[in-house]
Amino acid sequence: MGKAYVYTAFGGPEVETFIDRPAPEPGAGELLVAVRAAGVNPVDWKLRTGFRRPGAPPAQLPVAFGSEVAGIVERVGPGVEGFAPGDAVFGSSLTGGYVEHTLLPVTVAARKPAALSFTDAAALPVAAATAYDGVRQLDLPAGAVLLITGAGGGVGVAAIQIARVRGLRVVGVASEGKKDFVESLGAIHVPSGPDLAERVRAAAPDGIDAVYDLVGGDALEAAAGLLEDRSKLITAADRATVARLGGAGVERARTAAVLDEVAALVVDGRLTPHVTRTFPLEQAGPALRAVEEGHARGKVVIEVGA
Repeated sequence: MGKAYVYTAFGGPEVETFIDRPAPEPGAGELLVAVRAAGVNPVDWKLRTGFRRPGAPPAQLPVAFGSEVAGIVERVGPGVEGFAPGDAVFGSSLTGGYVEHTLLPVTVAARKPAALSFTDAAALPVAAATAYDGVRQLDLPAGAVLLITGAGGGVGVAAIQIARVRGLRVVGVASEGKKDFVESLGAIHVPSGPDLAERVRAAAPDGIDAVYDLVGGDALEAAAGLLEDRSKLITAADRATVARLGGAGVERARTAAVLDEVAALVVDGRLTPHVTRTFPLEQAGPALRAVEEGHARGKVVIEVGA
């Protein structure tokens, strides 16, 4: 039996608890992984409230939190090639991340480079890969100006760096408390809040060429008004609003190849996951609160095993 941090119903933090559960059995094309680290993302608490991605099957409660992990392969399922017990891997999990054991489909699992820590690797499958997919989707030429809302969070921090690698100029929208952090990544900081469009115009008087939204709602509405070409408006946070505004959601590749690419950026020193806080599995609740309450700067990771 192993520990798992789960939600037992839809609601607030009061429905969260630890349970003991057996290690899942890997099916065809799956890896059983002993988790060493798990990334914490806003979608984790959103799913607890009852949010569902389009097309997702109904949740079978209790549900373990988390969807990105790094760890060691313990067993491989039927038909698996290229992986073996003892391999260090990272990827998107099928059966939770805030757990001691989980399943990874080989289609979204990659070998962890020796130079990449488990903690940093666990920050890549959701946050960094989403950032990578969005910047690639926009396909902007070097020198173009990209506006990123929610620039101080896990996806935003990675998106700034990946955009800078591609030669883009970045305007990052984040709280005033994250100003120095955002600027340290090479972006022009614009404080979030009312009258956002006016502040962006002042920061980028020649205009912006694209918007990568990570907040949704009013921020997305304000950012959209700054664009002439709505095909360059994408969001990872609010598909309903962006569709009404003429933009699109981020097209996630969800492949091992993307994981290999973002890991290579980290190893080469061109991308830093900026894991700013770590928690042991026993403090999974406080780790999730740090993200849910919006206080996290950069990435939060739960360290599960030695």
